[in-house]
Order: sequence, then structure tokens, then C-alpha cells
Amino acid sequence: MKTLKGPGLFIAQFVNETPPFDRLDSIARWAAELGYKGLQLPTGPGSFVDLEQAAGSQDYCDEITGTLAAHGLAVTELSTHLQGQLIAVHPAYDPLFDSFAAPEVRGNPVARTEWAARQLKLAAKASRRMGLDVHVTFSGALAWPYIYPWPQRPAGLVEEAFAELARRWQPLLDCFADEGVDLAFELHPGEDLHDGVTFDRFLDLVGGHPRAAILFDPSHFQLQQLDYLSFIDHYHDRIRAFHVKDAEFRPNGRSGTYGGYQSWVDRPGRFRSLGDGQIDFRAIFSKLAQYDFAGWAVLEWECAIKHPEQGAREGAPFIADHIICVTDRAFDDFAAAQSDAARNRKLLGLAE
Repeated sequence: MKTLKGPGLFIAQFVNETPPFDRLDSIARWAAELGYKGLQLPTGPGSFVDLEQAAGSQDYCDEITGTLAAHGLAVTELSTHLQGQLIAVHPAYDPLFDSFAAPEVRGNPVARTEWAARQLKLAAKASRRMGLDVHVTFSGALAWPYIYPWPQRPAGLVEEAFAELARRWQPLLDCFADEGVDLAFELHPGEDLHDGVTFDRFLDLVGGHPRAAILFDPSHFQLQQLDYLSFIDHYHDRIRAFHVKDAEFRPNGRSGTYGGYQSWVDRPGRFRSLGDGQIDFRAIFSKLAQYDFAGWAVLEWECAIKHPEQGAREGAPFIADHIICVTDRAFDDFAAAQSDAARNRKLLGLAE
């Protein structure tokens, strides 16, 4: 068995114009002082990672990894969640997702998708240059507006949506394969890949692509009322990344899974800081250790109540306390008997 790496921190929710969150060096120093060992880095416009430079320049990548290393940190993974979302966008969401793209392609869905695909290809090369073997992203969605089967969906609608999703992602998966990097999709509401069934549907259409992987985030399964522990049993061989994020689901007499269009703080299902929700992290870390997951345990902070800096401060020791240093021997080795084939046959009543 292998011991997970961590604690890591996804910094997307922390980057802003206020020090120490305005520069990679200062946010790295802040995270290291809290006890983090790695940072998951968002990429693209407005981030600390320019994918054009990272894909083409080893010196640029070495500068980023060196900045983190100076504070005792590593890059856990690069993220293209926003760009991945733009690989497939239903027209109903065009205005809302346009802000995820570079200014020059906004208002042009075709150009926006082409830009996003190029970003993913650059991310594959950048990941390799940084010595990473996993990249994390979103799948995007064409069928999401039809998630609830009313009005009745016409025959073939979902099948065509997934066929198109697979057509768009197949060459990108091949690009990641060429670079020796796994592409881990965060299964997330709002994405066509949001649970095991949708991942399986997609996986079948891309021919079981060996680089198609999963970013496991139990909070999204808690809000869907999906058994996140059983999910690990089903998909452990595809899980390559792990967001440690808590959530709670407390339905009441007025609202349940759909949330009634309420704000996050009022919804029955909401994300919480680590330890404040209902996720059984002891069981999750045990299962991941059982199945030899050797990746990073990365905090993604999203809480409707607690301040992000408190969440980050509490998150590092929480993760460190849950990481299992796996055993190198069986607990009953002290009572083991030496192997002896003849003795074994005698014990079984098979001796001549």
C-alpha cells in the first residue's frame, strides 16, 4: 500500500488582488506557514500560470516549481476547470460562461471552444514539463438542461450529447496520452460527467481511454445522495486526484435536493469547511489507502459560512491528521509460521 501525499491546497478560491494572495511567491509562503506541502494551480487568464509560456518554455516551468520549492512546496496538479467547462457549453449558458474565456473569443462559441481545446493541449505539455502525471479539469455539458426528464426527452437526445462530448474530448485525451499525463475529470453537477453512470457512458464512447480518469470529490456526491464510499470501490482504478471538501445535506419540510433556487447558505445541501459537514473522511482515507491511491489530498475550500482563511488554517492539520501512514507488515506477523509444503498437506489431512 501507498501513503497519500499532502496536505495540498487548491488556490483558485484564494487568489485575489490583496496580499499575500496576489503573487505566487507570497501565497506559497502563506500556504507553507499553514502546513501545506503542495499547491494545485489554476491556469489561464488571470492566473499565475500562462499556459502558452508553460507549454513552450522549460525555464518558465522551472521558475514556477522553483518558486514553490523555495517554500518547501510542490505543484500537485495544474487545473483547467474553467477551460474544460468551455469544451462543451449549451447555448442557454453562453452568456454566463463567456467570462471564463479570453476576451478575444467571447461572444463566439465556436472560437471559444477552439480556444479551450488549445488550452487543454497546452496544459498537457505544461504538466509534462513540470514533471506531473495528472491534470484536473471539468468536462463541460451539452445535456445538463435536460437533467430532469420533464418534458419527456426525445429519443436519442442524451446519446447525441454524449457522442458529441466524446468527439470533442477524444483528441484531447490522445494529446494527454502523448505527454504521459492522466486527465482527471471532476465529477460535478453542471457537468455532463457528474456521477458514475455518466462517467461510464463517456468512457464507453472514448473506447475506455486509459488516460480518462477521475478527480474524486465526495462533497458533490453527498449533495447528490450518492454513496461516495461505494463509488471508491467501483472506480478506484480510475481515481487519480482527490479534492478534500466537506458538505452537508439536511432536507426539511420545504426544500430538498433541488434547493428551491435559494442561496448556498439557505440550501439543504451546501458545502462546508473541513470537519463542519457530514463527510466520513476517516472512511475515505482508509479506502484510498486500501486501494493504493498515491496522489495528493488537496483541500478545495468552498463554504457558505466560514471565512476562507479560517477554512485554510484549519484544513491543513485536518488533512494531515487523516493521512494514513500505511503499514509495511501484517499486524499478526509475530505469530506467523514458516512455510512448509509437507506440513501444509499434513494440516489438511492430505499427508501420505
